[in-house]
Amino acid sequence: MSTTIKKRSVKLSGHRTSISVEDEFWEELKKIAETDKVTIAELLTRIDADRPGNLSSAARLYVLKHVQSQR
Repeated sequence: MSTTIKKRSVKLSGHRTSISVEDEFWEELKKIAETDKVTIAELLTRIDADRPGNLSSAARLYVLKHVQSQR
């Protein structure tokens, strides 16, 4: 299984930053944002506010917890 990590630029709380996640995580983030009726930037701003480590890791953990809660 081959996955690609892509660096994406986003604007959070008025400043530009980047997030590097695999395509599969990015697709799940988009689905979560759509379900919550928010933009990706708004979702990542929420994740950013509560993160203990870097944003990319926090986003992956957020997706993991979300998927686990759907079981």
